[in-house]
Amino acid sequence: MNQLFIKYKFLILHLMVIILGFTGILGNSSFISLNNLDPTIQSSALVFYRMLITSLVLYFFIYFTKNRKTINLKSFIEIVCIGFIIGLHWIFFFESVRTNTVIGVICLSTSSLFTAILEPLILKRKISKHEIILGCIIILSICVMWWNTFELGKAYIYGIISSFLAALFTVLNAKYVNDIPATRLCTIEMFSGTSLVAIYILISGHTEVFLFDINNTDLFYLLILSIICTAMVFVLMTEIMKYISPYTLVMAVNLEPVYSVILCFLLASNFPTLKEEIKSLNVIFYFTASMMIITTIYLNYYFKKDNKS
Repeated sequence: MNQLFIKYKFLILHLMVIILGFTGILGNSSFISLNNLDPTIQSSALVFYRMLITSLVLYFFIYFTKNRKTINLKSFIEIVCIGFIIGLHWIFFFESVRTNTVIGVICLSTSSLFTAILEPLILKRKISKHEIILGCIIILSICVMWWNTFELGKAYIYGIISSFLAALFTVLNAKYVNDIPATRLCTIEMFSGTSLVAIYILISGHTEVFLFDINNTDLFYLLILSIICTAMVFVLMTEIMKYISPYTLVMAVNLEPVYSVILCFLLASNFPTLKEEIKSLNVIFYFTASMMIITTIYLNYYFKKDNKS
């Protein structure tokens, strides 16, 4: 299995990113509506259901494969805290995509800047100037897009917070991927994240979330989101981190908006809410987003090639 990851690590990575492209779309109310719940708690409920299902799937996988490596208390507490960060990341992410899916996934591109800053601080890696340059290009592009769709500011704010949290847990996970099996690591994070979101829901007074009154359509998409787009992807990406840097992972994940936007356009004709969200964004937004993605991909390739030479 290790040889498979080493040989096909980039192919596996990009296949996982394509699957991740469905995450933001499935979070759209066109797919998982949760209309029986108060709109203010829908995103948190979605995260709770997603993390709970994922936790159970991973737990049973570990149980049947007998993959039960002991973890010391200090590491366990730190991993639990990473799980809290993941839970918060998904709450902000789904708040963003349920406001506007395209903006929500585009904002994830800012994670490369946050990673370039956090890696030297947490992993004591040397600061990379080209990563900072790429991050600044992305931030500038986001500002231009925000200026032209100012009325959708909520989607940008939640999206950028979500992106920062994604960069943070990715960098923190890098400390453990070589010492703890990916399934074990992800299971602890999913259970702790589930607990945090459940406590938030309780404090908010929305105990109706725990009645699990979910219609069949919502349940179907929740299972896809939890098992395929979360459990499988999370474990494989955590495993792949043994062979690539956190920044390389984040740069690959930056392609998620490309796949998500393409999927949005392909699916829009069948989902009116998604179609309206796409129409609400102007030509300047799409042009800036396209230039941002193309520029960052090209410059990242150029800088990496230049460093090798």
